[in-house]
Amino acid sequence: MKTLKIRSFLLATMVCALCCVPAYALEYNFDAPEDYLFSQSTSDDTLYKWENPNADRSKNTTLIAPGFGTPTSYLPGSGEYLTPNLVPGALSGGLVNQVSAVNPPVSTGESPMVSSNVTMTQIPNPDIAQGSATNGYTEVTNDLYYSNGSLGTLKIPAIGLTVKVYQGTDSAALAKGAGHFKDTSIWDGNVALAGHNRGVTNHFGKIHTLKIGDTIILTTRLGTRTYAVTSVEKVSVNDSNGTAATTDNRVTLYTCVMNQPEYRWMVTAIQQ
Repeated sequence: MKTLKIRSFLLATMVCALCCVPAYALEYNFDAPEDYLFSQSTSDDTLYKWENPNADRSKNTTLIAPGFGTPTSYLPGSGEYLTPNLVPGALSGGLVNQVSAVNPPVSTGESPMVSSNVTMTQIPNPDIAQGSATNGYTEVTNDLYYSNGSLGTLKIPAIGLTVKVYQGTDSAALAKGAGHFKDTSIWDGNVALAGHNRGVTNHFGKIHTLKIGDTIILTTRLGTRTYAVTSVEKVSVNDSNGTAATTDNRVTLYTCVMNQPEYRWMVTAIQQ
């Protein structure tokens, strides 16, 4: 009996001792992987560290992005200012980084008549570009439009092309046919046109295959003219020479180059 009491006392003492010892949770420590592919920190204290901390990022410098498929849709920083009158040192018309280009196309092969004429001169938006009222210039006026909204018809027999010409080089115009560079001539002098060369509206998909002497026919309300191809060139996207006014009558065609957004095809044809 005495032994049983001693055992009970010892057991009770052990239970009390266990209750007096504080409980500790197990501690875990995981080292980050050496390649940092996992568990990366979401904090970035270097945001804007490389930029001018005093740069204006308010609505005064907000850009309205170009529409999908428009000539400058692939260029960073392009578009029209939301509030052009508030932009510090605003450009005329509130347009920035605009380039005379067509949608990035898919072309098939190189032309045997590619020149190295690549100049780097700045060109404004194709829809507000070039064409001053000098010799060899005919302005687009309301009476020059056909009832279907076009300015005329372009034919290139060598590539089996017959396409309507519409004012402007935006996506809406190029979806319907060839686009006319606004403020360039529509009859006398240099008529500059642009077009897609991929997709269902790839009207200019084969212009880079044209050869010297191939015929181009342009019909407008002012008449019909026949031109002969004099050059097929790959030029810089910033080369504005092809849209300048001329004293001779010519047609200049533009489209882009496959996987080379910095270049475009330029075909020049002089009136026969």
